[in-house]
Amino acid sequence: MVAAEPGKGRIMNERKNINRGYMRLTVWQDASDYYVASCQIFRALSYDLKRVSSQQVASVDSIHRDIAEGYCRRTIREYLQYLNIALASAGESVSGLRVCLKADQIDGEQFESLDRMAFKLENGLIKLIESLQKRQLDGSWDDSFVVRESNAAYA
Repeated sequence: MVAAEPGKGRIMNERKNINRGYMRLTVWQDASDYYVASCQIFRALSYDLKRVSSQQVASVDSIHRDIAEGYCRRTIREYLQYLNIALASAGESVSGLRVCLKADQIDGEQFESLDRMAFKLENGLIKLIESLQKRQLDGSWDDSFVVRESNAAYA
């Protein structure tokens, strides 16, 4: 069953499988929220800043996508590679935020809101990467189709 949550643009569905487990990850949810908030702020920029807006949104968009793609890979090495790419995209997005603030393209409140979200997301990604690196070193990673980790690892 698929239903849109009124006024939220969110799709609620019951289709679940091991490949969609990334949706339960706190870091993926945080990345998704960061994307939505970034879109709301950057879509309001003037036409002459559409390229800047587009690049900022694209850097934020790639974060949740890389978390998902890494999760759906079978090996821990690939998963870590995609998480590191997501972390790099988060860094790119923060750089963009700082420069947009400096250029008076966004205001201090908008910057603080997005920077706070990015900071939480970056720290969550770092903790997840550290947790997976430990599993890689101790050999406890199982690349069969079983649930790999829980949100407890990111607390």
